[in-house]
Amino acid sequence: MTRRIIGLLLFLFAATMAHAHKPSDSYLSLQLDAARAVGQWDIALRDLDFAIGLDSDSNGDITWGEVTAKHSDIVAYAMARLDFYGDGKPCPVKVTDHLIDNHTDGSYAVMRFVMECPDRPNELEVKYRLFFDLDPQHKGLLRLQRGEETRAAIFSPETAEQKFTLEGGGGWKQFRDYLMHGMEHIWLGYDHILFLISLLLPAVVFRTKGAWRPVGRFHEAFIDVVKVVTSFTIAHSITLTMAALGIASVPSRITESVIAISIVVAALNNVFPVIEGRRWAVAFGFGLLHGFGFASVLQDLGLPRDALVAALIGFNAGVEAGQLVIVAIFLPVAFWLRATSFYRKAVLAGGSTAIVFLAALWFTERVFDVKFMPF
Repeated sequence: MTRRIIGLLLFLFAATMAHAHKPSDSYLSLQLDAARAVGQWDIALRDLDFAIGLDSDSNGDITWGEVTAKHSDIVAYAMARLDFYGDGKPCPVKVTDHLIDNHTDGSYAVMRFVMECPDRPNELEVKYRLFFDLDPQHKGLLRLQRGEETRAAIFSPETAEQKFTLEGGGGWKQFRDYLMHGMEHIWLGYDHILFLISLLLPAVVFRTKGAWRPVGRFHEAFIDVVKVVTSFTIAHSITLTMAALGIASVPSRITESVIAISIVVAALNNVFPVIEGRRWAVAFGFGLLHGFGFASVLQDLGLPRDALVAALIGFNAGVEAGQLVIVAIFLPVAFWLRATSFYRKAVLAGGSTAIVFLAALWFTERVFDVKFMPF
């Protein structure tokens, strides 16, 4: 059995290494006016360096001169992976300016451009393919503005082509759009999922005389899960709202690093229990920091001025719905396996150990801005 557990740990560790770094994002904004649009595209220099090589002297420091020397290569590479269509007709794009901007997670190449459609379109289609062949976790965050209406979208390998009807949809449409964005974010946010799973793993067992024992009834596990999820929800809802409304903020590098530490603490507590029976307090405390992590994505998508409350409530509701789906899948399976040594040794102890290693890698990458894996 010991050999099997060790084998499972190695498998889990190797399988999750591919997801060790924080997924890269690019930020695309588009201001529509009739058949014409002014746009801006922010792409991380570290991602461009990996794709086309910016650091010519390989000293680990990308300078303005090195970026300038690769200006035409950056434009050619990026624009070959982005297409616009108005009512099915191609809308040509011309880059008008190129500069560097500093985001909270590093330096970005910024391309400003103009898009011209043949006629004023009723439907705009965007085809996005940047970095998907190199990093399947990459996401493109689009903010589309037309007059007072703001739309948002997230591009991934599964949603690389999206269409937008250019007509006002009111608060209900904004609510639906941001509801889906919230669900997408929690499902693609591996760190948030692992933090939640780390807190849920002991819900179907209890500690007595130095050993884990299965709970007797599903009701006991359910109540424990409700406490944890409710605490996490209340906490991140508070900071998500505060950050989204500009009341409070924490730099992205600090937020993401502390989120990684929160996963280490939650998972390590399953291996060497220190906090027993009050995991809801851990969920609340670290949930405040996770809320800032959720807010960073919401801010990058942009809150629409015409439906601010609807978008904020929709995104938060989407995050909660995504969490409930995870809980609904996890809890019945965990309760069914709770009395087995496989659950206690391989899932609880082994899985938590693998999560500790993974979160420690995330922490190192986020603090020192490095990648251990090229994908």
